[in-house]
Amino acid sequence: MGLSTQKIAIVTGASRGIGRAIAKRLSLDGFAVVVNYAHNREQAEAVVREIHGEGGDAMSSTSSAIALQGDVSDAHDVESLFDWAEKTYGGVDVLINNAGIQTPKPIDIADTDDELYDKIFNINTRGTFLTLRQAARRLREGGHIVNFSTSAIGLAMPGYAIYSGAKIAVEIFTNIMAKELRGRNITVNAIAPGPTATDLFYQGKSAELIEKFAHKAPLERLGQPDDIASAVAFLVSPEGSWVNGQILRVNGGIV
Repeated sequence: MGLSTQKIAIVTGASRGIGRAIAKRLSLDGFAVVVNYAHNREQAEAVVREIHGEGGDAMSSTSSAIALQGDVSDAHDVESLFDWAEKTYGGVDVLINNAGIQTPKPIDIADTDDELYDKIFNINTRGTFLTLRQAARRLREGGHIVNFSTSAIGLAMPGYAIYSGAKIAVEIFTNIMAKELRGRNITVNAIAPGPTATDLFYQGKSAELIEKFAHKAPLERLGQPDDIASAVAFLVSPEGSWVNGQILRVNGGIV
């Protein structure tokens, strides 16, 4: 498959965890992948090396990836991310809005300071808005957008109000943007993972709490990054082309 016909995917926050798994899976499915990162340059470049090692060198027609730095909460960085993707590959077909942060530990609204509130909303909500704005203007016809929400919304657990609040806005963005892109054959969906075995999930949690989460779902385990990547791969494939404006809870039945 030549680069002229290859589909191009931007995966934000792709240096580790779920984003890393998505970047690798999309590459295996034939996409050229832009591995976006905010700070972890070494880890992002390691993902690129892994992709090339599995399918070819940096300019392989079947396995191509580049690492691009950019803070999704910064409008200039987001515009530059799309600029570089277009300069390198000629266009963008898929946006995976994976970049996000959680609260360091469960925290009640009464104990949440302004700085933490702003940080959560800047990355999770503003970051999604900024990338969606560029995608709406620049994604090629027939493309796909996959945003990231959370199953914490359905669980409505004390201590997760700010995180869940930031993500529920993403669900509204998803549904409405699918309608705003009418006529361009672009699908817009969101994945809402449940507890997933990543550094982000483990952060600030006791072994007891992690074990409790692992047994909440009927399948009695934590999700794995590859579980989420498989769902993303479906949504951006021809088989997923009739799914649009939806929130897909990939959580083992926890809610």
